Amino acid sequence: MSKHAAIESEDVVAERTIKAAEVVDRLTRWHDDFPTPGVRFADLTPVFADAEGFRTVIDCLAACAPDADLVAGVDARGFLLGAGVAASLGTGVLAVRKAGKLPPPVISREFSLEYGTAALEIPADGVELRGRRILLLDDVLATGGTLAAAAELFKQAGAEVVAAAVVLELTFLGGREKQGDYALTSVVQV
Repeated sequence: MSKHAAIESEDVVAERTIKAAEVVDRLTRWHDDFPTPGVRFADLTPVFADAEGFRTVIDCLAACAPDADLVAGVDARGFLLGAGVAASLGTGVLAVRKAGKLPPPVISREFSLEYGTAALEIPADGVELRGRRILLLDDVLATGGTLAAAAELFKQAGAEVVAAAVVLELTFLGGREKQGDYALTSVVQV
């Protein structure tokens, strides 16, 4: 990519991020003490249910890595984002699943959440991942364990996460610090 194209790409990402942030700010519903006491849940359902809002967010996320050859969405709302972005970019999409949802063999990674532990899995065969350029998507970046675990899955499979993007980043939880050296875009930071 030429220096001019890289600058132009950064401008496109910035412009699309501003538009998407306005939509996310306007439509997100917040719920205190859900799913457990002390957790504040960002419900992005109204963003995804709004046709213009969803398209704006998808365009923003697609601009983060236009050279990706596979989009990966993290279970479960990342599936919605991943499918939309993959269709926009003309790539395939891979669902990064919660443990126990895929038949073996799988590549698995356990991680900590702000309210417990979990594991993610991707297929160990059937999808050639070695050498693939991955755009990794999730809805919310909180403590960072989920996104970091997903990135590690792809690294273990021989793929390269070229960028990651989330709709909402809860900066006070420090999740960004757990991420790798890939570019990370947040539509909205709280």
